[in-house]
Amino acid sequence: MAYVVSFPGGVKVDVKSPSGHVISTDQPVEAGGQDSAPQPFEVFLASIAACAGFYALRFCQQRSISTDGLKIALDVRRKPEKKGISDVDISVVVPDGFPLKYRDALLASIESCAVKKNILDPPAFHMSLVN
Repeated sequence: MAYVVSFPGGVKVDVKSPSGHVISTDQPVEAGGQDSAPQPFEVFLASIAACAGFYALRFCQQRSISTDGLKIALDVRRKPEKKGISDVDISVVVPDGFPLKYRDALLASIESCAVKKNILDPPAFHMSLVN
């Protein structure tokens, strides 16, 4: 299962997933880019939010709970020395009428996010040059 990187020009970087989807990234203008796509770090953070959203969505779908008005916000706080993030806050806004008995279970479901689990138990990284 390989993700293949290509360089379409400037400082743009595209990644083709094994399923054939292409994720495009770019840099802001002040960093030499065209700001035509999210930065790689934004894609990383978006993957956490999307994963939490997916788990919330599936939780509601499996219980026939409407997702109208359901919102998830991800906010990060950076380390003082600006080298990474210190905290990730995920806020879930449930709509009026969301069943009280499912509130804790919804949060527990979101805790199961596979992206978050891999951050908390990170894989080993192995780099190599290939000719």
